[in-house]
Amino acid sequence: MAKPRLALLLPLFALQACASTSAPLGQTSFTEYRQQTVDWIEQHRTFQTRDQAREVEWNAPQEWRPSGTPKRGILLVHGLGDSPWSFNDIGRTLAAQGFLVRTVLLPGHGTQPSDMLDVSLKQWRQVVREQAQILGRDVPKVYLGGFSTGANLVLDYAYEHDEIAGLVLFSPAFRPANTYAWVTQYISWFRPWLATPNDGIRPMQTPVRYLNVPTNGFAQFYRSALMAQKRLKQNPYGKPVFVAITQHDSVLDTAYVLDNFNQRFNHPASRLIWYGDNPTKAAASPRVLVRNDYLPEYRIAQFSHMGLLFSPDNRLYGKDGSQRLCWNGQETADMQKCLNGEQVWYSDWGHREPGKVFARLTFNPYFEWQSQVMVQVLNAVGD
Repeated sequence: MAKPRLALLLPLFALQACASTSAPLGQTSFTEYRQQTVDWIEQHRTFQTRDQAREVEWNAPQEWRPSGTPKRGILLVHGLGDSPWSFNDIGRTLAAQGFLVRTVLLPGHGTQPSDMLDVSLKQWRQVVREQAQILGRDVPKVYLGGFSTGANLVLDYAYEHDEIAGLVLFSPAFRPANTYAWVTQYISWFRPWLATPNDGIRPMQTPVRYLNVPTNGFAQFYRSALMAQKRLKQNPYGKPVFVAITQHDSVLDTAYVLDNFNQRFNHPASRLIWYGDNPTKAAASPRVLVRNDYLPEYRIAQFSHMGLLFSPDNRLYGKDGSQRLCWNGQETADMQKCLNGEQVWYSDWGHREPGKVFARLTFNPYFEWQSQVMVQVLNAVGD
């Protein structure tokens, strides 16, 4: 594969030893699963801060319980290179609405990027299957939610299990925006990393996500997208579905998601939030809600793949959060200005404008409104 074509795959980094084969799987309760995963993280993680206990908690599977006895629950699945922290704000929101909320840690994640060198889509599907079934024994009604790759995984499970009551999908990666992503399936054995690890330019990871992912991780991501496409071609999905996407997403084909929402997710209560310019009239629908993603009062040039998940008040990713993602597809000099704490604008991966330095947008100014729409969709199915 020519070097310029490899460079085209770099936006996928904005996402996510033979350790992954031993990652905790096969438990019979969430408590057991969480404890074994915590033990695994403590033993194998490359820590990024001095507060190791807090890092373990950020990366471990979480549970939020509502007041009283829960009648419904939701399992939330993160994306490639990410962690359960992806759902820190959404989980609390749903628990306040009466849901028993749980997250999973996909094998190969939460420790160090090299643990993804031999991870498989089969393992990711297994943890979703096991924890969805466990949740189904603990509450009468189960929903599933996912971000990016996690959205592909929960869609796959829902198509096979009619008892799933509905879906919540953030930036669902049904089809990659990059037309060369398919190549990663065939080159990982001789090119294990698309971007050289520990090159001194970009960090490998942060306290809650990977910034560099092995080629095999992208290969499994691509296979999950093929799996989702196959499901969508089977037949329409008739349960309520909530989708949130941004027009300028550098990772996924947003037009494909919009088309499939209109054609395949046919429940009248389903809603898709589109952040960006109004879609074409042919794609417009009363079920599609549009919000502008250029917000100069926040210095936001466009929304990002990951930013939809987080409240502006999030302590790590909010407008005053401690985690600024400066590796954003710009020149090294601009990245250094960002790292030095200079004023920045926010965007998705790779966006540039003369005279401006861009960090990744990691929060959603519309988070509260988005949450209200999400809850309305979930409430379409009575208890």
